[in-house]
Amino acid sequence: MSTTTQTLASRPLFFERNRVFRIYQGGALFHPLFGDPAEDNNYPEEWIASSVKALNKVSAGEHEGISRIQGTDVYLDELLRAEPERMLGGRKDIGILVKALDSAVALPIQAHPTKERAMQLFQSPYGKTESWLVLDARPGASIAYGFKRPVTKAEFQAAIHAGTQAVNALLNVIPVKPGDVFLIPGGMVHAIGAGCLMLEVQEPTDFTIQPEEWLGDYHLSEYERFLSLSEEDAFSCFDYDMYGEKALERGRMTPKTLYKEEMRTSEQLIGYEDTPCFALRRHTLRGGEYTLPTGPAVFLVGEGSGTVGGDGFLRDVKKGDYFLLPYAAAGKYTVEGELTLLECLPPKE
Repeated sequence: MSTTTQTLASRPLFFERNRVFRIYQGGALFHPLFGDPAEDNNYPEEWIASSVKALNKVSAGEHEGISRIQGTDVYLDELLRAEPERMLGGRKDIGILVKALDSAVALPIQAHPTKERAMQLFQSPYGKTESWLVLDARPGASIAYGFKRPVTKAEFQAAIHAGTQAVNALLNVIPVKPGDVFLIPGGMVHAIGAGCLMLEVQEPTDFTIQPEEWLGDYHLSEYERFLSLSEEDAFSCFDYDMYGEKALERGRMTPKTLYKEEMRTSEQLIGYEDTPCFALRRHTLRGGEYTLPTGPAVFLVGEGSGTVGGDGFLRDVKKGDYFLLPYAAAGKYTVEGELTLLECLPPKE
C-alpha cells in the first residue's frame, strides 16, 4: 500500500466534521461543545470517527455517516480496507459507533435489536446495544427507559395505535443531568427526551425500531418506523420483561475509579462486565498525562485543552476535538493538559 495510507494508519487520526441528517431537530447544544451556531436543525448528530453508513429514507450518497480523514479525501472505511492490520490488529472492524447527539424534541419511543435478532432479521453480526453519557442538558431534560410494569406485546401495540399519551403512560420517565450514564441493552424500550446532549457509544449499526407514526408534525414512513420489517417482527425486538426497578437497575451506571492521584483520575463509566459490546472510560487530567494504551479506540475531549503527542507527532486539542487511535499507534502517544478525555473502546475480544 502507499506510504500515505501507512502513515495515516500509524498515528492518531483526526476527521472533518460529520453531522448526519435525522428526522428530528436538535444541535443547538453543539455550540458549547463544537463551536457550531447555537441553532436547531435536522442535523442533530455528529458521528465521530465513523465507518458506519447512515440508514436514511433518502440517501445523501455512499459516504453518508462515514467520517473523512482531516486534510485528505480518504474516508475511514477506505483506510480500514487499505490498512487492516495497522488499523485493526486482527479485528474485522472497529466494532463501535460513537455519536454526539442533541435532541431539541422528545424522540420516538424505540428499541434496537439484540445481536441474535439482528442476525435473524438483518443478517448482521451486530445489534445495537448502546450507552449514553449526558454531556449537557436543557431545563427539564429527561429520558424514557423501560416499561413501568409488565406489558404484553399486544398491549404495547394497542398503545402505539392509540397515540403518544397512551404510550407514555407505560414508560419510566427519568430526569437527567450532566454526568449521568445509562446502558441501553438491545430490546430495551427507551427514548431520549427533549433537551439532552449525549455522547452515545454503541454497536456499529443504525438499526432503530420506532413504531410511533408521528414525531411532532412529521409523519414517519413505514421504513422509518420498521426498517422494512413486518410489524410483527418489529414489535418482537422489544423486551417486555424489562420494567420497573429491574429495568432501572440494569440501566443506571455508577462510575468506578480505576486510578487516582494528584495529576490524573481515570474512571470506568461502562465496563466489559456491563456489556461485552464496548467500554467507556473518563480521564480527568490536571496538568498530568495519559498514554493511550489501546487501539483501535475513539477519543473525545469533553472539557479543557492540551496536546496529543508522540513518535514525532504533536497536535493541540481542545473541547470538542476527537480522534481515532489505530492499533499500530497504541502505547506510542500521550495526551497531556488540563482536560477531560473520554475513551471509547471496541468489543471485548
